[in-house]
Amino acid sequence: MEKFERIINSVSRYINITGEEAAYFTSLLSTKLVRRRQFILQEGEVFTSSCFVNNGCLRSYTIDKNGVEHILQFAPPGWWIGDFYSIITGKPAVLFIDAIDESEVVLLPKENRELLFEKVPKFERFFRILVENSMAGNQQRILDKLSLTAEERFEKFCLKYPALVACLPQKYIASYIGVTPEFFSKMRSKMSK
Repeated sequence: MEKFERIINSVSRYINITGEEAAYFTSLLSTKLVRRRQFILQEGEVFTSSCFVNNGCLRSYTIDKNGVEHILQFAPPGWWIGDFYSIITGKPAVLFIDAIDESEVVLLPKENRELLFEKVPKFERFFRILVENSMAGNQQRILDKLSLTAEERFEKFCLKYPALVACLPQKYIASYIGVTPEFFSKMRSKMSK
């Protein structure tokens, strides 16, 4: 159960679960080690598991027709990540998800999630809260993109991911805030003066 301590703590922030419920939940989970730059999902595949980051860091992104990456999310330890369009609809994914660092993820296959909901219905509340938080965060990102400057978006990034600012490649941060790496480099130089 120790390898699932982080995910149990994450769940316990939103719902109260008994030891028996936690044991049943963890019996439905599996772990996977993901090497640096290894994909857990590529565009066109069907994503069937909810994915929790136990250690390391993952990112989800899309690649446009010009080959430019657009990062939607970083997932450090304790965060969930996935292509929710694919999970919910069963259709091919539109995102890529790969590991930025050596990582360990915890997977909950969709069929096991349904079993969990039947046996421990309060987990439906937990996953509803995750989806609501994700929807609110995505809406805020869209509004930020429309109304904030690149500098302001970078400042918000620093507040959201303070531990990642120093260790992520600058091109990843640039992609996340929606600017080119060259613009980002100039912007950071200007901001540090």
